[in-house]
Amino acid sequence: MLHANKGAEAPLNGTGLRIGIVQARFNADITDALATACLAELETLGVTANDIDHVHVPGALEVPIALQALAERGGYHALVALGCIIRGETYHFELVANESGASVSRVALDYRLPIANAILTTENLEQAVARQTDKGRDAARVAVEMARLVADLT
Repeated sequence: MLHANKGAEAPLNGTGLRIGIVQARFNADITDALATACLAELETLGVTANDIDHVHVPGALEVPIALQALAERGGYHALVALGCIIRGETYHFELVANESGASVSRVALDYRLPIANAILTTENLEQAVARQTDKGRDAARVAVEMARLVADLT
């Protein structure tokens, strides 16, 4: 019998995993904090710096195409999407949030590659700051857990 949730009970181990990170530069103070937390947690989980590729793109709408390029390159066990979209006064927030989220999911499904989506969508800067460290750390943990789970299931 398959117990797909057994990885959640065991300590996460990122040793030997290759992880790709795509970070949006827009709202750089937030995305830099997300990346710092993510990289620190990956190291804690045993992923070495040599096994991490970290690329930057202009904004959240550009994250999916960079994820797709990394997926096509191959050799990754999981990818991480880092960005921050803060609601403004126009419809642009909904467009960017919806399109980036759907596109990240599409890349994950098309390439059967786990992608930890840590593109924050918040009402204001204060909400983003409050979430930046925890979400960066969570993204690292999700990437490692899902990489191990997918490997176990295939």
